[in-house]
Amino acid sequence: MTDSEQNPIEETPDEVSVDFDTLDLPVELNDAITSLGFTSCTPVQSEVLPFSLDGRDIIAQAQTGTGKTAAFLISIITYDLENPELNQRAAGTPFSLIIAPTRELVLQISADAESLVENTDITIVPVVGGIDYEKQKKALAKPVGIVVATPGRLLDFCRSNVIDLSSVELLIIDEADRMLSMGFIPDVKAIIQRTPRKDKRQTQLFSATFSEDIKRLAANWTLDPVRIEIEPEQIAVESVEQVVYATSEDDKYKVLYNLITVHELSRVLVFVNRRDESRKLEDKLYRHGFKTGLLTGEVPQKKRIKTLDQFKAGEIEVMVATDVAGRGIHVEDISHVVNYNLPEDPEDYVHRIGRTGRAGAKGVSISLACETDAFMLPAIEELLGEPLSCEQPDPALLEDTPAPHKKSHLKPSSYSSSGRNSSGRRPRR
Repeated sequence: MTDSEQNPIEETPDEVSVDFDTLDLPVELNDAITSLGFTSCTPVQSEVLPFSLDGRDIIAQAQTGTGKTAAFLISIITYDLENPELNQRAAGTPFSLIIAPTRELVLQISADAESLVENTDITIVPVVGGIDYEKQKKALAKPVGIVVATPGRLLDFCRSNVIDLSSVELLIIDEADRMLSMGFIPDVKAIIQRTPRKDKRQTQLFSATFSEDIKRLAANWTLDPVRIEIEPEQIAVESVEQVVYATSEDDKYKVLYNLITVHELSRVLVFVNRRDESRKLEDKLYRHGFKTGLLTGEVPQKKRIKTLDQFKAGEIEVMVATDVAGRGIHVEDISHVVNYNLPEDPEDYVHRIGRTGRAGAKGVSISLACETDAFMLPAIEELLGEPLSCEQPDPALLEDTPAPHKKSHLKPSSYSSSGRNSSGRRPRR
């Protein structure tokens, strides 16, 4: 069967609950899972693992935050431990390849993988653009087990013969819908052409949505796949309370400032549509005394990683982000997500609110709908399958804000939040 032929997709049976200790996983992997505090599979893990551990190709529709990363990592690690290689692999020749659309997501997957392979000798190398080219090249000059990569940098290394994909036995394509929307599919196609034929590898494809384009690509890249689809109610996380405030453009900042101050919020993620607006908003919050951070595509990668680590550690209380950078934010205990602008793509709304209410915790999503973006609500409601009720902000949220500190850290060449006092906060006025 050629790569251009269409494949039937086998539907899975009704969802069943599965405990990790019933999957007969290798001891080293089971110990790592136990040390991480996990006992029962999430729905996507329960449906994926019985088939992926059996070597079947997978096409899974699953939102971020559902545990899909662990699902494909467990199957990859199990395969390697149960099928040890007789000879050492050549340098830069991984047995498994994971492709993801953003640098943040690649680094998160790599970190998750490191936690699961701590009792093994499996090596993991993240390959991303924007940072550490020579360091990554040096890591690939040794035998490597799993490569996790963004398409552009991976293709660069392939073309320069730093990476050889001819021995890839397991191929994972994560967030395929995002890959499509970001224009990476031509690169992904070129990468897949460098791997063995689909009947010589196991392929798992994960996507939050399945457009006709994604279905065609999935059929081309997989062989007799099992189709797994999480129930529609997973579109919006049930543990997230969704609030929409009808407000004017001029009052948006007042609502945001007072929301954080009145409720004494300490870990807030604020989404803005445009990079220039995100810089201005983060700087304004900073001058009002908040410990802030900025995540956009134009922030240097090393700074983005440092900023994300600070957010995870609680050193940043308000993170301002655009959608491209925000996709890679996997931080526990984010109490509130604020849509300062409603997204133009309804699916981005789902991904945004999925940053809170993770791992069963409660979260709140607050959207500020003004006269310029309220028209985006119907499409979001259609995707969610339910209406979002708009309400007026409480009077306390419309109180005037104090005068900001005059000094700004906003510079054309640097978007870092430096220059704070030892506590990280400037005194409020």
